[in-house]
Amino acid sequence: MALAIVYPGDIMLLTVSKRLELSASRRLHVKHWSEEENLAVFGPETNARYGSGRNYTAYFVFTGPVDPATGMLINISEIKKRAGKVLRDGFDHKFLNQDNLSFREISPTAESVARQLYCDVAPLFSDVEAKLSVCHLSESPERSATYYFTGACEANYWFEFSAARRTMSPHLSAEENARLFGPATAPHGHNYRCRLTFRAEQLDLKRPLVRYDEIDTCVRALRAELDHQYLNEVIGLKERPLTTESLAEYIYERVKSMMPHDRVRLHERADFFAEAWGDNTIFLGLQVPFYAAHRLHAATLSDAENMRLYGKCNNPTGHGHRYLTETTIGGEYDERSGTLYDFVALNDAIHESLEPWQDRHLDLETEDFRGAPSTGEDIVRALWPKIDNRVNQQLVRLRLWETANNRFTLRRT
Repeated sequence: MALAIVYPGDIMLLTVSKRLELSASRRLHVKHWSEEENLAVFGPETNARYGSGRNYTAYFVFTGPVDPATGMLINISEIKKRAGKVLRDGFDHKFLNQDNLSFREISPTAESVARQLYCDVAPLFSDVEAKLSVCHLSESPERSATYYFTGACEANYWFEFSAARRTMSPHLSAEENARLFGPATAPHGHNYRCRLTFRAEQLDLKRPLVRYDEIDTCVRALRAELDHQYLNEVIGLKERPLTTESLAEYIYERVKSMMPHDRVRLHERADFFAEAWGDNTIFLGLQVPFYAAHRLHAATLSDAENMRLYGKCNNPTGHGHRYLTETTIGGEYDERSGTLYDFVALNDAIHESLEPWQDRHLDLETEDFRGAPSTGEDIVRALWPKIDNRVNQQLVRLRLWETANNRFTLRRT
């Protein structure tokens, strides 16, 4: 779902995501196209006559109301059970072009597989209030796709480059730069990882959302300009602030000059990124972990009902997680300094919000879950105001990973 700048009266949307894995082979090829056209549209992989393999990761994202008694939007084990059967029966360890009837006439691109997973899984949850809203499919570190219940679809392409820079703005004085950016004003380097997102409001199954020859040309041009360069001396960047926000915006503009696209995400570290969107909005995201124990238990249910609902998570002595949070803020972008928000202040705000939970038993040693089960849904809802109040109400999305497979997201819409 799209992020948005925060305005009074915004509606909050909560989603629960389940991550499942599968392995399969497939060939990207259209029978009635020439070899030259298949090569241009799909790239060298189209020559894999008997299929090329992928280790896929699928994310099934549900929306709906949270049961105040159980603290659950949906029982995640049911997602694993029902969606897992679909994967096993029709996708996992299959040659998709031949073993899955859906791909006899349609090339199993990341987009079309994500769509088919959505179509196969969504009807299985007609008996619950929560509904499947998104299916996201990652087929490699460089390639993923997202299919939405509206029929919209996104294709994501990742690429990497390494470069040096001084974090500073040519529009600020030396004193202002030093005060704002501190040690980062000295030359240093990053291994950048960048995601380009392309979007269609309705997926055309007859051809891929993005052609191989177009995205390959685009990425090659970006790498030629940025990889192993001193960014402050790159012609297009000399008059711009050299910040993560400004660099993401620059890459957005460069891609737009070559092909239409939706947005750019730029990681300068695995846990820190900036996003540039087509409406000139900028977002910053930062991941911060915390460690805590808890027990899933609803006071209104009997011991037998709790055990049936929560299973091993209802262990009377508790259990724990390395939780991972991802805070994304949006707001007014200062073009003079090239900043959306002070990084140190953002980092401090998140750590201060998490500190009362760090190395604690959430149910026994905090006040936040005295009257509510410490489910992922309730944790992310309890954490939202703690962070939002410390970042000037600029919080637009908050994610919580309880494990690598279970994610809870709260966002303003």
